[in-house]
Amino acid sequence: MKISQLSRATGASPRSIRHYEKKKLLTANRLENDYREFDESAVERVKAIQIYLRLGLSTEEIEQVLNCKDNYPEYEADEYCDEMLAVYEEKLNEINKQMSTLATVQQRLEKQIRQMKARGTATTAGVEPPGTL
Repeated sequence: MKISQLSRATGASPRSIRHYEKKKLLTANRLENDYREFDESAVERVKAIQIYLRLGLSTEEIEQVLNCKDNYPEYEADEYCDEMLAVYEEKLNEINKQMSTLATVQQRLEKQIRQMKARGTATTAGVEPPGTL
């Protein structure tokens, strides 16, 4: 199938499909006119790539997962694979660290807002804010 057909079948843009191919997540045969030709398995492959992207995996991480699936075709979807499990755990740890960092920033912002509001209230009541004397 041509890239336009694969795009319609998966909802992925032709640009995304070319990107997946460039990142070696997807392969295509080249016709004499240099058009890409994908086999039917490309539909499921692109759908899998889209799922992994929605999970927040990078193309490098997706490549690891897909290699795992290629090396162990007897497993269904995400059944089990050491490499896949490691990628998922690493991604979860990364997300947990980001959430912790964001929570810290959130607390600092909330504190700063409270302090600024308190200073604003003190100024409108005729009291000078601390440190302005």
